[in-house]
Amino acid sequence: MTKKRKQYKAEFKFQVALAAAKGLTTINQLASEHDLHPNQVSQWKRQLLEEGPTIFGNGSVQQQREATQVEAELYEQIGRLKMEVEWLKKTTRFS
Repeated sequence: MTKKRKQYKAEFKFQVALAAAKGLTTINQLASEHDLHPNQVSQWKRQLLEEGPTIFGNGSVQQQREATQVEAELYEQIGRLKMEVEWLKKTTRFS
């Protein structure tokens, strides 16, 4: 029988990561207190420290990544359309 993965709320993750970042207790102690694996606590702490400066910005990191991806797709489409226009210009000159 398969186990269902535990899903934690964002507030819980933030509290654990903040406690780990403060350094008052070790990561192993925090993990045992909250019944977590130490790697999970370390991952949440690293995520908090990396994304911390952008938390109070205009958007989250994920929104910025999505915007960058959409922008890249749009530039790609512009390039294809330019190539099509150039091709049409060349083909209509000789007709």
